[in-house]
Amino acid sequence: QNLNRDFIAHDKPTNVLSFPNESDEFDDLFENDKALPYLGDIAMAYETLKSEAEVQNKPIKHHFIHLLIHSILHLLGYDHIKEDEAEEMEDLEINMLAMIDIKNPYL
Repeated sequence: QNLNRDFIAHDKPTNVLSFPNESDEFDDLFENDKALPYLGDIAMAYETLKSEAEVQNKPIKHHFIHLLIHSILHLLGYDHIKEDEAEEMEDLEINMLAMIDIKNPYL
């Protein structure tokens, strides 16, 4: 909750926060053969993650993987503020999760 309040200005608990690297190095991410640069940081709240998984009746491992994919997409520049952006991001998450036999988390 403190990170959410201090960095996002939402004074409430959250499950995961992504802090993208905003350096120019990110622009060259896919344009050369260099090792992938530092994308940013992810902060995940175990207590919230665990509670949500229990309420949603899903394995905590599956919820963790979903939130990890979600946060990595944020580090890559995806967002879900606008409806069309949210649909695109959710579709990517659903497809990636399906590749490892994890059910659609949005049902």
